[in-house]
Amino acid sequence: MTSRTDEATRRALADPEGYWAEAARELHWFKTWDRVLDDSRPPFYRWFAGGAVNTCYNALDRHVEAGRGDRLALIYDSPVTGTVEKFTYAQLRDVTARTAGLLAGLGVGKGDRVLLYMPMVPQAAIAMLACARLGAVHSVVFGGFAPNELATRINDAKPRVIMTASCGIEIQKIIPYKPLLDQAIELAQHKPEACVILQRPMVRAERVAGRDHDWDELLARAKPHDCVAVAATDPLYILYTSGTTGVPKGVVRDNGGHMVALKWSMTYIYGVRPGEVMFTASDVGWVVGHSYIVYGPLLQGATAILYEGKPVGTPDAGAFWRLIAEHGVSTMFTAPTAFRAIKRDDPKGKLIGKHDLSKFRTLFLAGERCDPDTLHWAEDHLKVPVIDHWWQTETGWPIAANCIGLERLPVKPGSPTRAVPGWDVQVLDAASQQMKPGEIGSLAIKLPLPPGSLPTLWNNDEGFVKSYLVEFPGFYKTADAGYIDEDGYIYVMARTDDIINVAGHRLSTGGMEEVLSAHPDVAECAVIGVADDLKGQVPLGMVVLKAGVNKPHDQIAREIVALVRERIGPVASFKTAMVVQRLPKTRSGKILRGTMQKIADGQEYRMPATIDDPAILDEIGESLKGVGYGRKG
Repeated sequence: MTSRTDEATRRALADPEGYWAEAARELHWFKTWDRVLDDSRPPFYRWFAGGAVNTCYNALDRHVEAGRGDRLALIYDSPVTGTVEKFTYAQLRDVTARTAGLLAGLGVGKGDRVLLYMPMVPQAAIAMLACARLGAVHSVVFGGFAPNELATRINDAKPRVIMTASCGIEIQKIIPYKPLLDQAIELAQHKPEACVILQRPMVRAERVAGRDHDWDELLARAKPHDCVAVAATDPLYILYTSGTTGVPKGVVRDNGGHMVALKWSMTYIYGVRPGEVMFTASDVGWVVGHSYIVYGPLLQGATAILYEGKPVGTPDAGAFWRLIAEHGVSTMFTAPTAFRAIKRDDPKGKLIGKHDLSKFRTLFLAGERCDPDTLHWAEDHLKVPVIDHWWQTETGWPIAANCIGLERLPVKPGSPTRAVPGWDVQVLDAASQQMKPGEIGSLAIKLPLPPGSLPTLWNNDEGFVKSYLVEFPGFYKTADAGYIDEDGYIYVMARTDDIINVAGHRLSTGGMEEVLSAHPDVAECAVIGVADDLKGQVPLGMVVLKAGVNKPHDQIAREIVALVRERIGPVASFKTAMVVQRLPKTRSGKILRGTMQKIADGQEYRMPATIDDPAILDEIGESLKGVGYGRKG
């Protein structure tokens, strides 16, 4: 008997136009498309060509007009300010319409860019929706980004208006944004016509006469603005992701395909029903925040939570459980690194038992590879399905997942399950030939990509082709390495540059990290390949210990080396492990393995724009010197 997942997968690949047209009919179109898939100019495929839509209308107005205006749309929960604020769909539509009027009053219209440099406050989501309402293109930059990085994004997007806040809050630390923004504008060649500043009570920002405006003052005078119809193929947003040359790549998301894919994913991947509460612990500066804090839940008619806090420290490792209990969350989505932080501070999960999680149904993890130990810890303590899934900024929604809205497939720890319907994932060798089940190669996706994925890079078609489409003709290069087993389960082992070559053997650092994370004293870990005169590269492991572990560090290092030797074998040549206090990460929680590798090899490196705390790199450098790495020359 064919399963629901098999049938959906078959239909989406055999008849993609019929499959996605059916999904699109659940949304409102000012004008129906002429062609579901325009394949007239490969590799630049476009979905729902000729259609006219408005994403904000589908996210807000559609629900209000259907009589669901009293349903909760957005909950702002800020433990760092002690604030909880709730918006119904009608309230969120009204304030969004006035914010769109605010922007229109500054000259913003269809196709204009608006850069948002915001903390996790309701106005961030409202500003995104207001841009969508006008047909303007928003580009959200993570609040607190360094001025030079912000300046490169200003130069590329050329925003007419920048919207920001006077400050952000990192646990107990207040970060003034305005000095960073002023410096970025000074560095940038492109100058915005206006800046709109949300004054928070913790810090008041100085305004530049003639350029800067007070957000609340403008909003008080603004008139509501109706939704503007745009082409389904018009851009909704630009989101910058790191490029290999250090120049950010502006990932473009269109209006039509984006809303169809996200609405479908809410039903069939996440299993979230209209009216239910979804908590995505991310930031609106990342793709996860775009897709599953703002747009996905609202397109579905669900309730989204915008959380200004951390998994630990606001106030403790029970922060998520308090929020789930208070707001009746059914589905949560966060990164594995958040759970490793919780597991480190509360290894026995005692804080979970202090909260009523009876409405909590499913936990989703993504953003980096989920090690089986973290998956099992979450399963054992939360007693709900824990779904590892895989996607990227470029794809905009999951490539591989256990689609619980279709059916719940058996979990295989270490795998994000199978390709989501619509994604044709294959494992290729260097000659673009398909590899056998179980063989590690480059994970690639056959073109055309489904709706919701990037159609190109902002004003950079050539860069789009060069970055993603040249290496494997006819395929999108994910830059992830892995394999697919006999059952079609995908295993994402590492970025392709994290496959290390030890004396001719291609080994996955992700596979070694699985072993390290299985050690009972390890909270989180990273394995990098470092240069070796004899073997080309050898692996080096770094581990952060769980709270309360008092065992000598050299003993733990010996145990870890023995564990890798036992589970992977001498071929791994794993001889060095070290205990560190913390690992360098991006603000989205990804461990900066490539940067650590450069430090270990004594190479020059560029300070990553998204690093959470630059001081950690100095700590790592000192630790590496202690085991004989990191010295130049």
